[in-house]
Amino acid sequence: MTDQTEDTQGLPVVRLRPKGEARAIRHGFPWVYADELVTDRRTSALRPGTIARLEDADRRFLAVVTVNPASKIIARVMDRDEGAAITRDWISGRIARALALRDRLYDAPFYRLVHAEADGLPGVIIDRFGDAAVIQPNAAWAEAMVGDIAGALTEVTGVTRIVKNGSGRARTLEGLPEETRVLTGVIDAPVQVPMNGAIYLADLTHGQKTGLFYDQRPNHAFAASLARGARVLDVFAHVGGFGLAALAGGAASVLAVDSSEPALALATGGAKAMGVEDRFTTRKDDAFAVMEALAGEGAAYDLVICDPPAFAPARPALEAGLRAYERVALMAAKLVAPGGYLTLCSCSHAADLSAFRNASARGIGRGGRRAQLIHTGFAGPDHPQLPQLAETAYLKVLTFRLDG
Repeated sequence: MTDQTEDTQGLPVVRLRPKGEARAIRHGFPWVYADELVTDRRTSALRPGTIARLEDADRRFLAVVTVNPASKIIARVMDRDEGAAITRDWISGRIARALALRDRLYDAPFYRLVHAEADGLPGVIIDRFGDAAVIQPNAAWAEAMVGDIAGALTEVTGVTRIVKNGSGRARTLEGLPEETRVLTGVIDAPVQVPMNGAIYLADLTHGQKTGLFYDQRPNHAFAASLARGARVLDVFAHVGGFGLAALAGGAASVLAVDSSEPALALATGGAKAMGVEDRFTTRKDDAFAVMEALAGEGAAYDLVICDPPAFAPARPALEAGLRAYERVALMAAKLVAPGGYLTLCSCSHAADLSAFRNASARGIGRGGRRAQLIHTGFAGPDHPQLPQLAETAYLKVLTFRLDG
């Protein structure tokens, strides 16, 4: 039998090795790793982002995939329909399906609209901010088709302003360059985002990631439910996610700590838009240095929240990352008043819930405090999880009540 290099649609054919996980692909796993695929000269020469037909070692169809020979994730499943054509219309269908979920969940168009593989658009993040949206094309196929993604997005949602945010670790792993630019419309000021009774300012062109972290929405709300009349410390505050929600929940005061002056300026702008700037203060410095200084001052808060960056973004960083989470818990626990609350967050893919919970408990114990775990939170439903992909369950949020 001769080796087939193209299917009847003219797509190149790529094939799993005999020990490749064909069953996993059939059961919904969305990725093929480089060591699972036959990487002959023809496959290695494919342009990153090429659409191809994936077959098992016995030449049976598995999926239509996108291929990037430069990535450890060499193939991503696009569609399990053998006749699927990856066009703007196909993209529109996926966006429309994602929009139907968000329309049911939220009253206002401020949410994550597309959450990559979980919404059937591998490597694509789209956050919506009213009539504006930010696209993160974190896979080679999406970079090649970003114009079609933007066009489909406008057709389906009616947004008139679109930013391409081409930055971050995911793009580096795909071999893609950094580039952030406005694709359509004009964006010359931060966008006001109403959420949980608070008002946030999102910088769509220069802010971190897409400008706002929608994934914490339900966790902001839970923290706000504990905030009535409370003195609140929001560490690693970014644009004030937890702190502004706490003010909306009736907090007596909020101190927001972050190392980024632009992020704190946006947080202050949000407090002003809410009319609560008299109860909101900021402190720009290293978070660990501020927590140490506050402990030295004898400061105590009724609610302390720590939402740090990912200390363990990949498995090689896991051990050091868990030590960092333990240190956060230890230092923060010393700042919680008797009977107060401590919320600790991790967005690290490599640190699962059990490992993060154990590190947090060790830190609290080392800080001389006894704790009750009263709530465990995850990303909101606009960040759906793909059951076969553990990486989609990245966000873990633990809230403890501490004794004296």
